[in-house]
Amino acid sequence: MNWLAIHILFLIGSQIRFQEIVPLNAGNVLGPEDCGPAEKWLSLIRKALNDDSNINSVSKQSLWPNDQQQQNIEQSGSFSGSISLDDEPFEHMDLQVRSNSCSSEEGSPSPANDRGNCPSTVQHKYCLAACKQMVGLFLCVWVRQDLNQHISSLMVSCVGRGIMGYLGNKGSISISMKFHQSTLCFICSHLTSGEKEGDASRRNSDVTEILKRTRFSHSCRISGKPVPPYTILDHDNIIWLGDLNYRLASISHDMFELVERHDWQALLEKDQLRIEQKDGGVLEGWEEGEIYFAPTYKYITDSDHYAVQASIPKDKRRTPAWCDRILWRGQGLKQMCYFRGESRFSDHRPVFSLFSLPTISGI
Repeated sequence: MNWLAIHILFLIGSQIRFQEIVPLNAGNVLGPEDCGPAEKWLSLIRKALNDDSNINSVSKQSLWPNDQQQQNIEQSGSFSGSISLDDEPFEHMDLQVRSNSCSSEEGSPSPANDRGNCPSTVQHKYCLAACKQMVGLFLCVWVRQDLNQHISSLMVSCVGRGIMGYLGNKGSISISMKFHQSTLCFICSHLTSGEKEGDASRRNSDVTEILKRTRFSHSCRISGKPVPPYTILDHDNIIWLGDLNYRLASISHDMFELVERHDWQALLEKDQLRIEQKDGGVLEGWEEGEIYFAPTYKYITDSDHYAVQASIPKDKRRTPAWCDRILWRGQGLKQMCYFRGESRFSDHRPVFSLFSLPTISGI
């Protein structure tokens, strides 16, 4: 199975996103949703978040780069990163809310780990607040059990951007929630793939349509009239994560030499997403942390080798690129670290980030 996990840790909770948890074949795209893989992942995530030994093992071995990887990072240098619901088949409000699944067991402090400049944290128990699947895309939001009572107004909106521009093999899932008086929106997306001419423009169109068509309807009313629906940009703080699929512009032979030399800084200058942002083509004003890590795509499965070798069929070769990204915008949202994991399950490498929000009185 080809899958990708992008994990965001908050001081209040955890958001985990998957791509292609089911194969993107006609049966899964056009037929009934296969929820089996998602349920298995939820079980594994719950265990990982709440099992002391699992958390300590993950934090020490999987999430953080080992000594050799850290040395490579340090040598590489610093890179600045910076519709109507009635007629859209994949824009609906079917959200699984599981805020009553919290355990009453209290967490205990866990050892600090200073990798990636992330701060030490106190181990907490987590419960599933909400989750949503759209074909192979899956987003789940986990909340610290002691803060779950402060989460409200959970809503979801899905936008299909796949076949015919509407089916769910590509597109986005957005979950909206309120934490005290602050509104949060998490967008996970899988945009148009490809590195041919015109593919970047199609990805830009995906972003534009997701921002345009995502709506969060409210059930409450004011003076007998429905409250106007939220859009993504109406929220106080927003995080956009996923396989954005932006590649490197102007692919040439020297790019493979840069890959061989691990000259990530030179490669990042050709990153389509940064070029499009700078030119005002897409996601202008959104922020991204510094990228110190190697391109996340495309790897030969179960290996550390990019799919660029001559031994690989030409139609399977890909120029390495930072397809998997985490961006944000908002009021006081602060990214504390941004890095990639080294799981070999997929032809992608997972991306992780830690964010904090301003302290709220009484928390």
